[in-house]
Amino acid sequence: MRMNALLVGGSGQIGIAAARALLRAGASVTIAHRGGRALPPDLRGHVAETTLDRRDQDALRTLAAGHDLVLDCIAFTAADAEPYASLVGELGSLVVISTASVYLGTNGTWMDIATGDDDFPRFPDPITEQHPTVEADVEGYSPQKAALERALLAVDGLPVTILRPGAIHGPGSPALREWYFIKRALDGRRRVPLTDRGESRFGTTATAVIAELVRLAAEHPGRRVLNAADDPAPTALEIGQAVFAHLGHTAEFELLPRGAGGPESSVGQHPWAVPTPVVMSMQAAQRELGYEPVGSHRSTIGPAIDDMLAAVGDGDWRERFPALAQRYGADDWFDYEAEDALLGG
Repeated sequence: MRMNALLVGGSGQIGIAAARALLRAGASVTIAHRGGRALPPDLRGHVAETTLDRRDQDALRTLAAGHDLVLDCIAFTAADAEPYASLVGELGSLVVISTASVYLGTNGTWMDIATGDDDFPRFPDPITEQHPTVEADVEGYSPQKAALERALLAVDGLPVTILRPGAIHGPGSPALREWYFIKRALDGRRRVPLTDRGESRFGTTATAVIAELVRLAAEHPGRRVLNAADDPAPTALEIGQAVFAHLGHTAEFELLPRGAGGPESSVGQHPWAVPTPVVMSMQAAQRELGYEPVGSHRSTIGPAIDDMLAAVGDGDWRERFPALAQRYGADDWFDYEAEDALLGG
């Protein structure tokens, strides 16, 4: 691959994975970011770096012009599509990261506004890219991302590939959903409760999957929207088994029915506990880009686990990753006293 690639917001987990994949393919890579995060040692000296404020549209337009590939990891609103509208004919391929949460449930709800099981969005299994997306003109992550998609696709002649990942995992992740299992292994827990009998499926996405799709989209420019997900989608039980296998930990999974501990209990409530499946089809990526799975969830989760352990180190995980508690309710994940009372431990 002889091409020059610009990764906007490229110092995060997606950009780092993409940079590594593109370098392996022979591309020259420039990472544009705000300058607040150092690149991993293996990338230093192998990529160019430049400081960019994504909100400065003129600076972005000037920087992006002439690149064979531009990957935008942080575009968020419809306004963020504007710099690319004037670059038709000056970009080889544009790839923009969206989210699977843009999909509208058949019951009229979406991820942002769901408050519980009753109004959680219902989806076909699997979800294809033709499924309707949120069109509500309101604030929120999903509506804003959906508006960004529409704005990009409205630009005639723009060779844009929009990727819709699910629950992203990989080195550098700020989410650490797998901490639900990792901490139990570190604490020596031998019984692990899982609601929905461990059968919940909330589609996961390895950064390696995204990186491979970016590489393929660079080689095959076009106008398309593609899901980006691990295939097949693992169940919560399979995620736990993969984490424990990597850590060499042995535990018995207690497969509980939903609500086993009562309406106020958090026992068994894990980050992938959804009342209905959220699974994305990868057939379009296979058909349009020749994508082949880079590996299962189990085969790609190891580097993420190792990175989480290194990132937490001997510190307090709540301080190192405050978003876990604020966004994912992780403070309720480790009520071991309640678990033992329910499980008879």
